[in-house]
Amino acid sequence: MFHKVKAVNALPDYRLSVQFAEGVTKIYDVKPLFEKWVPFKTLTNDPALFSNVEVDVGGYGIIWNDDLDLSCDELFENGETVKTPFDGLMAFTDATQLWGLNESTLRKAIAYGKLVNGVDACKYGKQWVISTEAMKREYGQPKARR
Repeated sequence: MFHKVKAVNALPDYRLSVQFAEGVTKIYDVKPLFEKWVPFKTLTNDPALFSNVEVDVGGYGIIWNDDLDLSCDELFENGETVKTPFDGLMAFTDATQLWGLNESTLRKAIAYGKLVNGVDACKYGKQWVISTEAMKREYGQPKARR
């Protein structure tokens, strides 16, 4: 399954906090890559470069520069899941992409009571968020990456 990266933050000791579209946060330790892949060793010589990590276009991974990047699958499979108050929550836009739906489908589901406002989904400012559990309950598993 495809695990789209939504945000990444550099942490002390060459670790990364990676948030995924499906509402999961993982801590990824970059240190083992220093011995495995020589280009990653440059991060130890330039702490500012390590701190400048960012999400690649489309959320398919993370990048530091043209020579250093990691795929979303590597980060998800080898990162350690951590508990946060936001686990299992995702934006409507992410949910519709993962499940292959239209945002209006989710809005109508709330209006008709299929999804319960305040329980399954909630609006914060202009942004709707929904629980992964509610999406799986009503629409099954997310669609596979193509």
